[in-house]
Amino acid sequence: MTQSKTALLLIDVQASFPARDYWVESLAQAWRPKQRAVLDAAQANNIPVVRIFHEAPGSQGAFDPANDLIRPLDGFDDEAAVTFHKRVHNAFSDTELENWLRELDITQLAISGIRTEQCCETTTRVASDLGFSVDFVSDATLTFPMTRQGITWSTEDIKARTELVLEDRFARIILTQDLIKEWQTTRE
Repeated sequence: MTQSKTALLLIDVQASFPARDYWVESLAQAWRPKQRAVLDAAQANNIPVVRIFHEAPGSQGAFDPANDLIRPLDGFDDEAAVTFHKRVHNAFSDTELENWLRELDITQLAISGIRTEQCCETTTRVASDLGFSVDFVSDATLTFPMTRQGITWSTEDIKARTELVLEDRFARIILTQDLIKEWQTTRE
């Protein structure tokens, strides 16, 4: 992996989420150190950080820009190389992200952020379809339990399913510590 051709996507790491009724602070506390580590490693290795915010104007909810929650989640207000605002689940369809990446000749993406099975997974699939190589940094993604037809799916179940459907099809599944080691090795 050539770092000059790599970017870290920090997807939806924004203040909107703690305002949602499904937010579980204990899950966020377990995720924060992984997200922080991959963000710090990107900065230390001169890998551009691309901040993605999700917004839903007029929704009157946590993702409505009028509610002043479309801003970095506390503790993640680091400077980014560029910021894009999306209104769909993936970070490409309604932004200039692809053009920005191609202008910089970036071909490798590391995906991290909130929610594992939603915006992170969807962005990964689209990035792969557009020809980017993708590292899905699973432990640097956050999700919450979901219930359907009386069955509650744990975060572990959701992450395992996401890893299953992405691995070797759309992305390489990698842990934060392994990605950081690769970035450090490439730098040396």
